[in-house]
Amino acid sequence: MRKHAQEDEEDTEINMTPMLDIVFIMLIFFIVTATFIKDAGVDVRKPTADTAEKKDKAAILIAVTDTDEVWINRGEVEVDAVRSEVEKLHAENPRGTVVVQADTAAKAKLVLDVIEAARAAGVPNVALSAET
Repeated sequence: MRKHAQEDEEDTEINMTPMLDIVFIMLIFFIVTATFIKDAGVDVRKPTADTAEKKDKAAILIAVTDTDEVWINRGEVEVDAVRSEVEKLHAENPRGTVVVQADTAAKAKLVLDVIEAARAAGVPNVALSAET
């Protein structure tokens, strides 16, 4: 009788392995299909343009503020370090493009220096962000 009671207790256990497998598969699915929002780190007043086009797959966002600050991935970067940062980020996602978000009051020379540094890093597609 005692042996029969122990077998019944073993049969009543719930096997969690299939449920955990399904949860992990769902987690992997959501991670692979999710689109992550990239942010430069600061808000800038973008210039307006009638010919502005929407770009997809902007992997690297660079913000240039009106106070001569350059921001990449929510961190302030010196102008001399833009090329190395872009090279590192471009190595992680070679298909993505660089989008420079320049403030309307930003200095043109600084914006051009950032664009040239991104092109020197090996990114062929560098765009300047604008509002329509």
